[in-house]
Amino acid sequence: MSAVLSNDATTQLKALYAEMQPRSLYPLWEVLGALVTPQPRSPAQVHRWRYAEARDYLLRAGDLISAAQAERRVLIMENPGLPGSSCATSSLYAGLQLILPGEIAPCHRHAQCALRFVMEGEGAFTAVDGEKAIMRPFDLVLTPGWQWHDHGNTSTQPMIWLDGLDIPTVLHFDASFAEHLPESAHPETVPFGDTSARYGRNMRPMRGTATDRRPHSQPLFHYPYPEWRDSLAALTRSGDPDPHFGHALEFTNPADGGAVMPTISAHVRLLPSGFVSRPRASTDGTVFVVVEGRGVARVDGKDIALEAKDTLVVPSWRTLVLEAESDLVLFGYSDRTAQEKLGLFREHRG
Repeated sequence: MSAVLSNDATTQLKALYAEMQPRSLYPLWEVLGALVTPQPRSPAQVHRWRYAEARDYLLRAGDLISAAQAERRVLIMENPGLPGSSCATSSLYAGLQLILPGEIAPCHRHAQCALRFVMEGEGAFTAVDGEKAIMRPFDLVLTPGWQWHDHGNTSTQPMIWLDGLDIPTVLHFDASFAEHLPESAHPETVPFGDTSARYGRNMRPMRGTATDRRPHSQPLFHYPYPEWRDSLAALTRSGDPDPHFGHALEFTNPADGGAVMPTISAHVRLLPSGFVSRPRASTDGTVFVVVEGRGVARVDGKDIALEAKDTLVVPSWRTLVLEAESDLVLFGYSDRTAQEKLGLFREHRG
């Protein structure tokens, strides 16, 4: 309330509020400014997780609890501004998952959409509806909502990847469902690479035919590092970097050309050595992983050093400047696609 009330009116209003409260009625005028803000006021904080530190804790956990016992052996990367929430941003989750040699993370499915960005190891797999994606460093693997998936490690080394999910978004809508398969692993349905061969070359089986086996809305789920890195390198040869993003590519869903999943957008960018981006703020809080190189993220004027495999969260409407000390390659995911569908996304470029 902005106007100054007399003592008598103030006393009467307090009495009115106290009378309404047991009936779950409250005055909007007392909280309107906090509900409808002139610009975003995310409680999430800018934060960087050093990979070496997190990796050490994760491997120690691997000595104490198995993947089967944990169902998913993951260290949650919780934003310090959102304590107790298991959130990286207000709408997204991030965690580091470990699968040791010989282990299987049991098969389940859930309403939440998930991505896996491989940090370390080679030769383990994620199986989606019975098709294996053999995982290698910096591959992007999707497990779309309500598709069966399990993970296994048949290699001789630990496998670690970043999990990115829309858990907070699904919880916001009270729409969480999950099921477990009785078997630890889904029966193999097709050979490795079948989906990429069918759907990954700007073609697809004719709809309605027996060979069109993947969901129409989400056919592709494996984006290998050698392919996206080669495309990024080709982009650098075709012109100057964008002043705000550098050389940037979005991962797309071949079914509609949109984001890889309904609630999560993902992209990669390359900033040439010495490049300094122009300031930019956007409403989609973003989780970044450093794939290659070194640099500095300047968020609202504060410098944060970036090294290979670090994870950085930049919340909504924070001004970001990126400076590359060497060629700097970043992977990032955000809720941009969901905001765009709801008419909420905004950005400001300096």
